[in-house]
Amino acid sequence: MKRKPTHSFEKDISNCGLTGFIAKNGELVGGEVIMRSIALMHDRGNGLGGGFAAYGIYPDFKEFFAFHLMYESSMAQQLTEEYLDLNFFVEQQEEIPTRRVSAIVNPPVFKRYFVKPLETDDYKEAIEFQNMTVEDLIVSHVMRINNEIEGAFVVSSGKNMGAFKGVGYPEEIADFFRLEEYSGYTWTAHNRFPTNTPGWWGGAHPFTLLDWSIVHNGEISSYGINKRYLEMYGYLCTMLTDTEVVAYMLDLLIRKHGLTAELASLALASPFWESIDQMDKDDRELLTAIRQVYGSALLNGPFAILFASNEGLIGLNDRVKLRPLVCATKGEFVYMASEEAAIREICPAPEKIWSPRGGQPVVVKMNPGVI
Repeated sequence: MKRKPTHSFEKDISNCGLTGFIAKNGELVGGEVIMRSIALMHDRGNGLGGGFAAYGIYPDFKEFFAFHLMYESSMAQQLTEEYLDLNFFVEQQEEIPTRRVSAIVNPPVFKRYFVKPLETDDYKEAIEFQNMTVEDLIVSHVMRINNEIEGAFVVSSGKNMGAFKGVGYPEEIADFFRLEEYSGYTWTAHNRFPTNTPGWWGGAHPFTLLDWSIVHNGEISSYGINKRYLEMYGYLCTMLTDTEVVAYMLDLLIRKHGLTAELASLALASPFWESIDQMDKDDRELLTAIRQVYGSALLNGPFAILFASNEGLIGLNDRVKLRPLVCATKGEFVYMASEEAAIREICPAPEKIWSPRGGQPVVVKMNPGVI
């Protein structure tokens, strides 16, 4: 019998890879460790995106917002630096160290600025009369730069943290940014296989805002309604990818609305109504309220995400677990990744290893007093 093309179908296992770990006691770990973990999942990407987020890497400037900027032109750099000088006290600015990597051609320019907002009349008016926080002002500046200065993009804007990302396999991006020279207590990494969004330097993961950062495997099919909901609160999605809405949504729910990480995760991946109906009275009322109030924050589609901040690390699957996520512990360390092998590459003998259920967040916080 003649075989049809469908008879020889081979599944493409490439589907983005993510990995991360946190040292709850604040122990600093060199960037070469996370590089080994993500490099093991090389086949999950296609060379169109790799990136890392690191926490604890700027202890000498931990009171300043660390702006990582990507420039596609000298004009973009000039306009952005004029904007920063107008609105911020710049403690230090410098190029982000890089090295030549044969696989990376014509990269943008990367600089970092350690800044605090200037206490101008506009600043005082916003703080005193508009009930804005310093963090609100930082978010508004980030949105303005990304939206209004062509060719300039804020890669990260948190304190004592930074994101490093670009077009290439993650091991190439790590080599380009010389990540082995950094040490942090929390690291996340991403290997991208873009499907319905472009592979470009600003569209690589992680996506960040303040000290929030997110890496994501999957597709956010609710992007349209999520984006419109965020725009009601002043967030502007400009990076041409669905993942951006997740970082902004968590900033809105946790920082602005005061939800705990657990409740924010339940808003993003709420149980189905039939499951809520079977819960006891208190849980049923709580989940009903979350779904009613935050229906536009619900993420549809397959996803696994790692969400980090200076306070901890969160792992979350979609409600039916259409993307893999594995977790492990060893002493003060907690590991999360797309594959168990990526964890065992850097933690050969974990004390506990498991796969969380769909929609149930794994929330890990730094030990009290460490930060």
